[in-house]
Amino acid sequence: MTGTISALEEQEPTSGTSIDLPYRPESASQARELVRTMLAEWSLDDLVDDAVLVASEMVANSAKTGCHTAMTLQIIRTTAASVRILVTDGCRVLPVRIKAGSSDESGRGLELVAKLTHGRWGVSLEALGKTVHADLRVGGKP
Repeated sequence: MTGTISALEEQEPTSGTSIDLPYRPESASQARELVRTMLAEWSLDDLVDDAVLVASEMVANSAKTGCHTAMTLQIIRTTAASVRILVTDGCRVLPVRIKAGSSDESGRGLELVAKLTHGRWGVSLEALGKTVHADLRVGGKP
């Protein structure tokens, strides 16, 4: 099962930040730190655990693409109670959501993203890559 290709909903961000990351597994720790910092600044403590996991999985997936162009993590506060996490990379290969077996050591990342965002995630193809986006809201479902 593949991730959905979708247009990003146009929302006026209230604030946000981004960071360029290298294509290395260690970039996931930088992603986690940025997300923690921004959510603390925005007093969105209820989102920290889920947002950190979502950002980490998205960056780790991007790092595995083998691309060597820029990878950017962006976190935007879209409303008083919600954030959007975006990872843009230079690879046009779509992420694949699979059902990992109990003995599989990997393959659960996008399933986690889908669960934690209540299905509010997707992929937008760009001229030179793609952007994977995920929306999280205090209290979960809209």
